Amino acid sequence: MLILTVVGDDRAGLVAALAEVVSAHGGNWERSELAELDGTFAGVVEVSVPADQAAAFTAALDGLDGLLKVTAHTGVAEAPSDWPRLSLTVIGNDRPGIVKEISGALSRHRLNIEHLSSKTIDAPMAGGRLFEATVIARVPADGDTAAITADLEHLAAEIQVDLQLG
Repeated sequence: MLILTVVGDDRAGLVAALAEVVSAHGGNWERSELAELDGTFAGVVEVSVPADQAAAFTAALDGLDGLLKVTAHTGVAEAPSDWPRLSLTVIGNDRPGIVKEISGALSRHRLNIEHLSSKTIDAPMAGGRLFEATVIARVPADGDTAAITADLEHLAAEIQVDLQLG
């Protein structure tokens, strides 16, 4: 498995160009998270490529320079799949530091963040902007779910955001 990070100025054909290189080397596009953010296209793609094609594949990725900057990373073992999942949604007035506070609390309890998506949206009725985030994390087998929940609820009250745990 190779994990590709991709970034470039947004324009038509970026995914097609990357997919062509993957296909030309016998690779398979396993999964991805791709998005346009303020005129920049960025994402992460997991691909499998036959071992005898790996060197040629990574060299061919350099050919996309000028269109996309692609960096290949060797995949590593993920958190054990038997670790329970914790999902949380955070909604509150936008301000600097919310992601730092939430990720710090999760890190203190050794949770592994699998997915984090966030955005800011206008709050027309209240004025200003709202911050919204969804996090999915894995709790270590020896993790204290009650302590994690209490810590997150305390933090939510402290930074004045609504927190939903699932």
